[in-house]
Amino acid sequence: MDAMPETPGSATGEPERGKASAAGRSQSPLERVTVNLTPRSAAALDEVVRLTQDTKTDVINRALQVYAFLEKVMNEGGAVYIREAESTDIERLKFF
Repeated sequence: MDAMPETPGSATGEPERGKASAAGRSQSPLERVTVNLTPRSAAALDEVVRLTQDTKTDVINRALQVYAFLEKVMNEGGAVYIREAESTDIERLKFF
Protein backbone atom coordinates (compact mmCIF):
# COMPACT_ATOMS: atom_id res chain seq x y z
CA MET A 1 0.00 0.00 0.00
CA ASP A 2 1.42 3.43 -0.94
CA ALA A 3 1.83 6.04 1.77
CA MET A 4 -0.24 9.18 1.53
CA PRO A 5 1.87 12.23 0.62
CA GLU A 6 2.41 14.63 3.49
CA THR A 7 0.65 17.95 3.38
CA PRO A 8 2.45 21.17 4.32
CA GLY A 9 2.61 21.54 8.07
CA SER A 10 1.54 17.95 8.78
CA ALA A 11 5.03 16.83 9.82
CA THR A 12 5.18 19.54 12.48
CA GLY A 13 1.63 19.10 13.68
CA GLU A 14 0.71 22.61 12.53
CA PRO A 15 -2.51 23.01 10.58
CA GLU A 16 -2.30 24.04 6.96
CA ARG A 17 -2.93 27.69 6.14
CA GLY A 18 -6.60 28.19 5.38
CA LYS A 19 -7.61 24.81 6.84
CA ALA A 20 -9.60 24.41 10.03
CA SER A 21 -7.49 23.86 13.13
CA ALA A 22 -8.42 21.65 16.06
CA ALA A 23 -10.32 24.60 17.55
CA GLY A 24 -12.40 24.88 14.37
CA ARG A 25 -10.89 28.21 13.36
CA SER A 26 -9.31 28.93 10.02
CA GLN A 27 -5.66 29.92 9.89
CA SER A 28 -6.55 32.48 7.23
CA PRO A 29 -6.62 36.13 8.33
CA LEU A 30 -10.33 36.13 7.46
CA GLU A 31 -13.01 33.86 8.87
CA ARG A 32 -16.15 33.10 6.90
CA VAL A 33 -19.33 32.56 8.90
CA THR A 34 -22.98 32.11 8.02
CA VAL A 35 -25.47 34.11 10.04
CA ASN A 36 -29.25 33.83 9.99
CA LEU A 37 -30.68 37.30 10.58
CA THR A 38 -34.14 37.98 11.90
CA PRO A 39 -36.20 40.38 9.78
CA ARG A 40 -35.54 43.12 12.34
CA SER A 41 -31.77 42.53 12.26
CA ALA A 42 -31.74 42.39 8.44
CA ALA A 43 -33.57 45.73 8.32
CA ALA A 44 -31.10 47.22 10.81
CA LEU A 45 -28.19 46.00 8.70
CA ASP A 46 -29.72 47.53 5.57
CA GLU A 47 -30.29 50.81 7.41
CA VAL A 48 -26.68 51.06 8.58
CA VAL A 49 -25.41 50.20 5.08
CA ARG A 50 -27.63 52.99 3.71
CA LEU A 51 -26.43 55.49 6.33
CA THR A 52 -22.72 54.71 6.09
CA GLN A 53 -22.34 53.48 2.51
CA ASP A 54 -20.16 50.70 3.97
CA THR A 55 -20.44 47.08 2.86
CA LYS A 56 -22.50 44.63 4.89
CA THR A 57 -19.25 42.90 5.85
CA ASP A 58 -17.76 46.16 7.15
CA VAL A 59 -20.93 46.98 9.08
CA ILE A 60 -21.07 43.54 10.71
CA ASN A 61 -17.37 43.67 11.61
CA ARG A 62 -17.74 47.11 13.20
CA ALA A 63 -20.93 46.11 15.01
CA LEU A 64 -19.22 43.11 16.59
CA GLN A 65 -16.27 45.22 17.69
CA VAL A 66 -18.54 47.85 19.25
CA TYR A 67 -20.62 45.18 20.97
CA ALA A 68 -17.50 43.50 22.39
CA PHE A 69 -16.26 46.87 23.70
CA LEU A 70 -19.60 47.67 25.35
CA GLU A 71 -19.82 44.23 26.96
CA LYS A 72 -16.25 44.56 28.27
CA VAL A 73 -16.98 47.97 29.80
CA MET A 74 -20.14 46.71 31.49
CA ASN A 75 -18.59 43.41 32.63
CA GLU A 76 -15.79 45.36 34.31
CA GLY A 77 -18.29 47.41 36.30
CA GLY A 78 -18.47 50.41 33.98
CA ALA A 79 -21.53 52.00 32.46
CA VAL A 80 -22.37 53.38 29.04
CA TYR A 81 -24.71 56.34 28.63
CA ILE A 82 -26.42 57.64 25.50
CA ARG A 83 -28.25 60.83 24.60
CA GLU A 84 -30.51 60.99 21.59
CA ALA A 85 -30.39 64.03 19.35
CA GLU A 86 -32.50 66.99 20.48
CA SER A 87 -32.71 65.60 24.02
CA THR A 88 -31.13 66.72 27.27
CA ASP A 89 -31.81 63.38 28.97
CA ILE A 90 -29.10 60.77 29.15
CA GLU A 91 -29.94 57.11 29.57
CA ARG A 92 -27.84 54.25 30.83
CA LEU A 93 -27.44 51.63 28.11
CA LYS A 94 -28.51 48.14 29.21
CA PHE A 95 -28.40 44.81 27.41
CA PHE A 96 -30.83 42.10 28.44
